[in-house]
Amino acid sequence: MDLGGYFKRIGFTCQYDKADLKTLNTIHKLHVMNIPFENLSLHCGERNTMDLQIIYDKIVKSNRGGWCCENNFLFSWVLKEMGYKYTILASNVFNRANDLNPMASHLINLVEIDGKPYIADVSFGVSCQIWYPLEMISGKDQPQPSGVFRLLNDGTRWILEKTGRKQLVQDNAFAHSSLLDNRLTKNIYCFTLTPHSSDHFLDTCQHLQTSPDSLFMLKSICSLQTSTGFRALIGWTFSEVTFNPQEDSDLVNMKEIPDSEIEDLLLEKFNVVLVNKLTPKNNKAKYCL
Repeated sequence: MDLGGYFKRIGFTCQYDKADLKTLNTIHKLHVMNIPFENLSLHCGERNTMDLQIIYDKIVKSNRGGWCCENNFLFSWVLKEMGYKYTILASNVFNRANDLNPMASHLINLVEIDGKPYIADVSFGVSCQIWYPLEMISGKDQPQPSGVFRLLNDGTRWILEKTGRKQLVQDNAFAHSSLLDNRLTKNIYCFTLTPHSSDHFLDTCQHLQTSPDSLFMLKSICSLQTSTGFRALIGWTFSEVTFNPQEDSDLVNMKEIPDSEIEDLLLEKFNVVLVNKLTPKNNKAKYCL
């Protein structure tokens, strides 16, 4: 595995001489702008793995994306190679109904710079994707393009919360889409500071791609941040979201994509080319943009 290959994949051309916050902010943003959050392998008859070499080859050499156990695990390796002090953490995700998943399935990284801890997460996707690491100060508002994030410490755990903006759907045919989220403030996930190795996620990885109740088995998802917002293909529904903080709203353009156009759209909008045929899925699950 080659760090230069990863830098080329995300478009990082700067010189760096130390593992500082400025550089971390840069590579974090470039990652989410160039590497999709996606689970398409599961719907192409393939399997995801925690083998770092396979993940590197998939994301860096084959120009694919991945879910958190791929993207954030690869980012752990990047942090190590660049000289950052980091710890892998496991978080429990809240769903749309604010129910907490009992499985600590979401891999994130805690990064320490000059004695200050930050949360790095390059693989949550859609409107809850952070562009830059979050400083671990309880209750501090940390504005980012998609809204205001804050980390809250209740004494036993940290909770990531986001306050966003109203979604304005441009096509009334999608005004009641189950993918829309009317909540302005929502919990995203919670975690403790207990360190984990990648082995912790082996069973998680297996469960998420075999359980019939798994979100990732119920829906095919591909999401990528853009300079003006983000885009997502969930099942056959393509959404392009433009952040509009001046009007305290986000513009949402949605349309259905026929099977015959899915491959072209993945290439044009996500720069993704699949080896095996995708079978889109958008079964009922508590997931939204």
